Amino acid sequence: MNKILVSGIRLYAFHGCLDEEAKIGSDYQVDIEISTDFSKAAITDDLSETIDYVKVNQIVKEEMLLRSKLLEHVAERILNRFHAEISHPAFYKIKISKLNPPINGDVHSVSVIISEQ
Repeated sequence: MNKILVSGIRLYAFHGCLDEEAKIGSDYQVDIEISTDFSKAAITDDLSETIDYVKVNQIVKEEMLLRSKLLEHVAERILNRFHAEISHPAFYKIKISKLNPPINGDVHSVSVIISEQ
């Protein structure tokens, strides 16, 4: 298995259980790790033989725009879209981090990770 990393996708979104989070939003970072076999693409230089990271980024951005209370829910939606819309066989690891979360402390981020395999 080979790996593709799409790291540091920065977004502003409105996730969280608090009403204030729905109004003011927060900064987020999403990191995607994809385990797949891209050996054929490495030889042929053909995008159809691997994962298109433009599509990966597009799916992440679209799903992050849809408000959820829980990051766990957002991660699951992203994973489902990857499987529905990317035909190349792969396993995904998705990390969503809320930067500077409102949790009564000096905390850089809170993250959820959903992983296959």
